[in-house]
Amino acid sequence: MKIFICCSKYIYDRVLPIKQELESQGHVITLPNSFDAPMKEEEMKREGKEEHIEWKRNMMKKQEPKVRENEAILVLNLEKHGQQNYIGGATFLEIFKAFELEKKIFLYNPIPENIFQDELIAINPTVINGDLSFVV
Repeated sequence: MKIFICCSKYIYDRVLPIKQELESQGHVITLPNSFDAPMKEEEMKREGKEEHIEWKRNMMKKQEPKVRENEAILVLNLEKHGQQNYIGGATFLEIFKAFELEKKIFLYNPIPENIFQDELIAINPTVINGDLSFVV
């Protein structure tokens, strides 16, 4: 299966072992936006407000083709700065785009208790509880 991995830039350092495990199971993986430069957004914020807005807009535009070209998304909703099962705004937008395009949606961990909780429950993703063998 072709899978787009979605997650916070703050956990990009934990993506490669998961990618390798999925590839060993025969999956083809698309990495998150700005994977090769995870702190590029912080750099763009320092460049200026308009530069950051334009960069962010371009990143959001890249989501749709990545979701469309894959059969599923895997959301690595890991702990971020003390928040369990973290899903931020950009990742939520990727989840919603996958929902709109009727793609399979897998959450690595349970749905977090956050502002998106009701929407995530309604989207009804498959929670794999860290077991990549459930990505089918």
